[in-house]
Formats: sequence, C-alpha cells, structure tokens
Amino acid sequence: MTTPTAWHASFAAPPAPGSAAPYFRREFTATAPRRATLYVTGLGIVEPYLNGVRVGDEVLAPGWTSYRHRLHVSRHDVTGLIREGANAVGAIVGDGWAVGRIGYEGRGNHYTDRPALFLQLELDYGDRTEIVSSAEEFRCGTGSVLAGDLLDGETYDARLEPEGWSTPGFDDRSWTPATPFDWDLGTLVTTEAQPIRRIEELAPVSVTTSPSGKKIVDFGQNIAGWVRITTSGATGTTITLRHAELLSGGELDTTSLRTAAATDRYTCRGGGETWEPRFTFHGFRYAEVDGPFDEVRAVVVHSDMPRTGWLDSSHDLLNRLHANVVWSMRGNFVGVPTDCPQRDERLGWTGDINAFGPTAAFLYDVRGVLGSWLEDLAAEQRAKGYVSMVVPDVLSTPAPPTALWSDAAVSVPWALYREYGDAEILRRQYDSMTTFVRDVEGRLDENGLWSSGYQFGDWLDPDAPDEDAAGGKTDRYLVAGAFLCRVTREMADTAAVLRQDEDAHHFTTLAERVRDDFRREYVTAAGRVSGETVTAYALAICFGILDAAQEVHAGHQLARLVTKADYRISTGFAGTPHVCEALSRTGHLEEAYLVLLETGCPSFLYPVTMGATTIWERWDAIRPDGTLHSTGLDSQNHYALGAVANWLHRVVGGLTPLEPGYRTMRIAPRPGGGLTHATLTHDTVHGRVTVAWRADDDRMCLEITIPEATTATVVLPQHPDGLVEEVTAGDHAWEYELPRPPQREYTLDTPLETLAGDPEVWRAVSAVFGRHLPHVPIDGTTPDVSLNTVLGYFPETPSDLESDLVAAIGGAKHVSH
Repeated sequence: MTTPTAWHASFAAPPAPGSAAPYFRREFTATAPRRATLYVTGLGIVEPYLNGVRVGDEVLAPGWTSYRHRLHVSRHDVTGLIREGANAVGAIVGDGWAVGRIGYEGRGNHYTDRPALFLQLELDYGDRTEIVSSAEEFRCGTGSVLAGDLLDGETYDARLEPEGWSTPGFDDRSWTPATPFDWDLGTLVTTEAQPIRRIEELAPVSVTTSPSGKKIVDFGQNIAGWVRITTSGATGTTITLRHAELLSGGELDTTSLRTAAATDRYTCRGGGETWEPRFTFHGFRYAEVDGPFDEVRAVVVHSDMPRTGWLDSSHDLLNRLHANVVWSMRGNFVGVPTDCPQRDERLGWTGDINAFGPTAAFLYDVRGVLGSWLEDLAAEQRAKGYVSMVVPDVLSTPAPPTALWSDAAVSVPWALYREYGDAEILRRQYDSMTTFVRDVEGRLDENGLWSSGYQFGDWLDPDAPDEDAAGGKTDRYLVAGAFLCRVTREMADTAAVLRQDEDAHHFTTLAERVRDDFRREYVTAAGRVSGETVTAYALAICFGILDAAQEVHAGHQLARLVTKADYRISTGFAGTPHVCEALSRTGHLEEAYLVLLETGCPSFLYPVTMGATTIWERWDAIRPDGTLHSTGLDSQNHYALGAVANWLHRVVGGLTPLEPGYRTMRIAPRPGGGLTHATLTHDTVHGRVTVAWRADDDRMCLEITIPEATTATVVLPQHPDGLVEEVTAGDHAWEYELPRPPQREYTLDTPLETLAGDPEVWRAVSAVFGRHLPHVPIDGTTPDVSLNTVLGYFPETPSDLESDLVAAIGGAKHVSH
C-alpha cells in the first residue's frame, strides 16, 4: 500500500490517564481535493471519523504488534467524505493492548499509561498537498465509552454521547487541548496483514432462563467476538452482558475465564436502540443478559484472511472435529496467533503456532498475519537476544531458548515456504532463523545434546501431574533434542534454498551431528527409543532421526504402545501432531485411524461427543461426568491440539506438496476407519485443487482437479495393481473394482499373536477383558497362547465372558492384512 514519504503528524494524547476513552477532534477547511487519504493508528484501539461518518470497516485497529518496534498504520481513501468548506476529523481511542490489561500476570500499561492518537489526513489538490494532522489543534474530551478493557469488557452510557462531536460546528469549548505524546515515528509501518473485521453474525439457538432468573443466550458455537443487542429499554436502564464458554447447573460458568471479567454494560439513551462494543472482545458461546432486550446477535470477529482449505467426509464426528479446528483458528487469529481468546492471557505463544502452523497455512492464507507476527518475533529477538515464549512479549520473565516454542523462529517460516513456495518468506526471516540456531548450537553440552535450561517438554501430556503441565512421561530433553534434529535440517534446507552455500554446509553438518548424538543417547541399534513413550517414537519417526530398519521397528513399538493405551491419546503439544503421521508412515494406517476415531477420554473425538465446538486446551478440559478441569488450563478454545488436521488433509484428503507451493504435488488418499468418502478442496497459490474419493459396493471412484501450471503424482487408493499415474492440469477421474481381500475366520483357539495382527479385532478383545477381567493383562506377543488358553487360567470367569469374546472376534469383517 502507498505510504507518505514523510510523516508530518505526531502523536496526541489526553492530558492525563483515565478510564474513559478519549475522543479527539479538530476542524479544517477544504475545497474539493483530487484525492484525500487518511493515515491513522494509535496506542490503543482507534476508531476514526470524518464529518460524522465512521471511516473504514476495520475493528480493533491497529491490532496488536510489537508496538515499540512496529506499529501498524491504516490507510483509507476518504475522498468522497470531504466537503467544500468546513470539515471535522476525529477518533475515539480505547485502551486496547497498549494500555489495558493483557497476559496472565495481571498487568496493564505495557506500552503507555494512556491512549494516544496518530492521524494524518492528506488532501491532494494536484498542484499541492495539504496536511491535516494530530500534531496540532486537536481537542480532547470524553463521551459514552466509560471503560474498555480487552479482558474485562466495555462500559457504555449512551446518554453521555456528545452528539455531532465528529461534525463541523460542534461546540468543543469544554474540551481540552490534546497533549503532544512522544513516540518514535520510526516504528510506524504498513503491513500485508489483513485487518480485523466483523466476519459473521450468529443468531441464538436458544434463549432460556437460568435458575437465578437471568436470561441465558446460547449461540451454539464458541467464538471470539461480542454481542450486539437491540433494546427498547427506558432511559437510564443498564443492560449487563456476561460471557462464558460453558454453563454449569444452567448458570453461566466463568471458571475458564480466570480473572477476566468479560462483562459489557450498556446504559440506554431511551427509545429503540442497537449497540455493540468496539473496544473489547470475548471468547464465548453463552451470554447472560441482565436487562431488557428485543434481539441479540453474536458478532464473529477475526483477521479477515481468505479461507483456502476444506475437508468433508462420511464420518460426522470427524467432520465436526475438522470444523472445530477451523473455529479455534478463527477465534485465535484476532490480529495475533494467540493461545485462547477468553481468559486473562490471550498471548501469542510461539509453541502453539509452531505446532499448528502447517494446518493454519492450509486452512487460510496466513501470509499476512503470520508474516507480520514473524517480523515482530525477529524484532524482539534482536532487542532481547532470544526468541520470546510469547510474541509480542509482555511478560516480565526472560525466556531462554525452548524447544517447540522458540524454534518457531525457524519452523513457522519453513511451514509457510512449504505452503506458498515463496523464498522471500525465508529471506526476510533468515537472520532470525540463523541467530536462533547458532544460539542453541552454542548451548549444546559435551555430548552434543540440548540438556540444560527450561523445557516445556510434551506440554499437557494427559498423564502429567495437574500441578506440572510440563511433567509428562517423555524426557523433556529428549523432546528438545528431537526438535533440534528437525529444526537444524530445516535450517540447512533454508540456507540451500537461499543459496547461502557456506551456511548450508555448516547447518547440514550440524544437523547430521545432532542427529547422530541423539541416536547415540536415546536410540538403540534396533530402533527402540528411550522412555518407550508414544511421543518419543512419534518424534523420532517423523523428524527423520532413525534409519530405515530402525524406523520399521520403531513403528511396531509405537503401534504396540497405542494399542496398549486402547488407542486413547497419551501425548501433549509436542507429540500429538505427529502420532497419526508416524503410524501411517510406518505401515500402521489402521492403528492411525483407530487413534483418530476413538471417542473415549482422552481422544480426538471425545470433546466432540461432549458437545465441543472448538478444540480444547487439554483432552479432559471437561471430564466425562461433566465437571470442568480445575487446573486453570481448561480453555475450550485452543487450536494447538487441532494440528491433527494436517494429517487429515494429507492422508484422508490425500494432498501433499512435492514442491513448495504445489507446483508439483502428490495425491494419495488412504481410506480407512470405515470412511466411505471424503472430499478435500484447497486453494493453492496456483489455483484450486480438489480431491474426491468414494468407495461404494466394492468400487472406488477418484476424481481430482488440479490448476494450470501444476502436475500431480496420483497414487490410486487401494488399486489392485498399485497404479500410480502422472497427470497435468485439468479434471481427471478413475473408477475401478476394489480387490476382495480374503476373509479371516477367528475362533477362541486362534493364537493371540494372530488376533493382535488385526487391530480392530484386538481392540474389541481388549475391551472385553477390560470389562470383565480388568486386572488381567492381555499380551498379543506371547506365542502359542489363545483365548481358550487364557480362559483356562481363570475357571471362575463371568458367565458372559466367553460369549462376549466370540462376538468380539466375529462381530465384524476380518480380512487379511
């Protein structure tokens, strides 16, 4: 976007801090300009006006960046709003991220003690340009916005609005001159990040009365945004809106908000009126409305990114899971990729977006939002000497390099490059990437291991103690070492892409060294990984740490572990994105689908069965008995664990780029789990790709479309001859008979080893023993032992045990594998 060659304005602020939002205005005279351009930003949330008209459709502008390094300026063409003669320009500036409370430390005033406005209006007359700016002549007052805090909500008294304040002729003699405010104009930037906008409106699915007599509005979907209310309340009537993700006993349950009040208050002017807040937002599904109203709507708010990825299948719960991933991303891309939109935190945690980055880049065009965020990361890294755990960083505690979190400096740009094929992404971030890797390189011990400093490990492993979310089963330094193997390889590949030959050689050597050192410390010659955890195996497999033979063995061990866990989740932020990938990559596709489609707690689909409409922070955020987890880490809207959608896109949908940006791609759907059809749609930088497969009556139909200037390697799913075809742009379709696998008949005399080779049957058998003989361990690796053998060990068994076992081994089609 076009920017001035020089800034003529400076910042203006109210004379003193206060809770009410300052209103700024000034008048000027104009004739008809050839063009009028308004540049506006502020420390706080800025809502500009010109001659009584709200300028633009952005909300929560300028969003949140690392203000001391980069403060975004919005540009608006306002030619049509300029009048001949007297004009008035102004703005309301709320506290926003600059002044208000943000982060779990409970602090505000991170950047300033009061809101400040920067405004520059350029009137282009062809032969001259006149400047109207916030450098002089602005006056300052207050109005209806009595308070506006991102966490606590907005208070608005409509009776106090100074009518006509942004139009010429308004009497502002009671207002005070605005005070010059010192701020480095070198921080002002324009970015490619899409502005935050009102994206969608939701009508209530129900309005009920709580036991305490309050009206509870259920919008049916957990969102980030606010409530718009229409009321005929009498003058002076105050309507209070409280927000929450959950109900308990029919009342609003605000537990997951922690200290965030999330309460808006509107005092009526009198007569019919419609109001919505503009200087706060909330994460909620439910709103408690205390006061008269005629109509309510939920306004969905987030960065206005183009949607680029869709997936639909024959499995309703799986479709809901994917929708939940999308909704969680929407709720956490309000200017910054945050952890959660509801509680007293809302920070740009690096680990969350690192885990979720490939999924985010598939679902939406995130080049603008994440590109801007990465510039903030690099700017703060230069200033602080390290990559912060959160960006922008408003925490008081310095953060040493931490695996999965800090190495977002490398892995997020690499994920964007893989998706969009633009090497400029890597070039912009190159100094940040290399600085991070060299820093960690200097911290390795004498054995070449990352063995010191704080590590989050496999954060929120469901088996971690409630009081120690980092205390999961997997050695946190093993996790750090595995991620270092990945990130050094990405760094070497980045240097090669940018033809930084000396760096490419250095980082390739480093990647080989840390891989060798990891294997020496944590991997046996056969491929067993230290700790024998699902996360340890998944990372070792997916990050290319093992050789081919080791990987096969590790895959078997991983399959054994997930089977032993009854296909329930036993991983946290580090391991979860990679479990299904590690299983399918090592020939255990059926086990991957069993993990994916499990509904018991904890599992991917358990929250869906509990009514979730977004991804939870932890697998048991709501326990099976309906109670909320009480650790304070119980957000109902956290996208990190939704990173499994990346596997859905590549395996269920079947699409993977072979070349960054999808100029060449691999289309290889791998049906399983009883799914009978799936359709994937993805808008790449070259155009739209669609992949649709359907299996009906022992026939497979595959239809694909790929855009101009692209080619695809198509691996036809379950084709009897293993057919692989190379295709160019256009529409393509195949239909063929599926091979009929031989049926396998199981009896009580079938060896357990054989039954264990059929994951679906073994799962059913394990479930029977879990119900009837939970104290009896069932091992599918013991040779020459059958179910009858096991039953013989326990003559006093429940009467229906044998019949249940017969049903388990014969209740479905069992085919050879």
